[in-house]
Amino acid sequence: MATVSPSFDIDSPRWDQSTFVGRLKHFLNITDPRTVLVSEEELDRAKALVESCRAGLVPPGSSQEQLLYAKKLYDSAFHPDSGEKMNFIGRMSFQVPGGMAITGCMLQFYRTVPAVVFWQWVNQSFNAFVNYTNRNAASPISLRQIGVAYVTATSAALATAVGLNLYTKRAPPLLARWVPFAAVAAANCVNIPMMRQQEIINGITVTDENNNELGRSRRAAVKGIAQVVLSRITMAAPGMIILPIIMERLEKFTFMQRIQVLHGPLQVLLCGGFLLFMVPAACALFPQRCSLALADLEVELRDSIMAKHGDQVPYVYFNKGL
Repeated sequence: MATVSPSFDIDSPRWDQSTFVGRLKHFLNITDPRTVLVSEEELDRAKALVESCRAGLVPPGSSQEQLLYAKKLYDSAFHPDSGEKMNFIGRMSFQVPGGMAITGCMLQFYRTVPAVVFWQWVNQSFNAFVNYTNRNAASPISLRQIGVAYVTATSAALATAVGLNLYTKRAPPLLARWVPFAAVAAANCVNIPMMRQQEIINGITVTDENNNELGRSRRAAVKGIAQVVLSRITMAAPGMIILPIIMERLEKFTFMQRIQVLHGPLQVLLCGGFLLFMVPAACALFPQRCSLALADLEVELRDSIMAKHGDQVPYVYFNKGL
């Protein structure tokens, strides 16, 4: 085995993660939907190569490009906390193919209550997979808590969607087209905190700049989860707000009225176009490695850190999840 050059660190970000543009390039790389098609065997080989590189050893003849591609596959498919392989439905790289199909159908089938109920249920089931997969893995959650979170979020989405659907019966048609987005936003405000409730109850692990554990903080959990909720709503907003306006105008043309059967597939494709950019853009809104000022921590944790480290730790860091 060859020793890795001291100048190459496989875990060092390729782009500056303190800037939005740097984070956007990072997430464009790891949310690439093509990685969903990579075989399980190739993902396992990528993980083995990354772990070998971390140990200072790589197979002879390996190029830096091969190592970077292995890291791309690793980041797209393995959890950053636990290193475990994530189910492919919950991976951010599956957000474009999975999200475009579900979002397109929610926007197309919004007129009747049964259709609204069905597609909101499908969407919340998908979101439950995503939220559980991308939680902070250091905070385990029981099956009962997962069930309560799922039922609560689905109920919130259905109540919002059905209520607004009935309310907008006599409103301008465009308002009715925006009902799915309102339901998605409401459900995200419930689903994500509920699915990650253990983090809020027990706190999440915070570290210093050098990844030395300092304790667990509930305030850090709240900050991280709030950022994830905002990111998820931002991810859905452009497609679910702008696309209805586009379709409302297109459907007035005669040629569109003749191909109504293609309206659904068209919306799915257009949603894919929006999500192709919005998934990495929304993930990049906030740093993945989130920080919190020492002064903003719980009193007990702050005093404990100051007693051990004095004023050497002005900020603590943690993984906010996705």
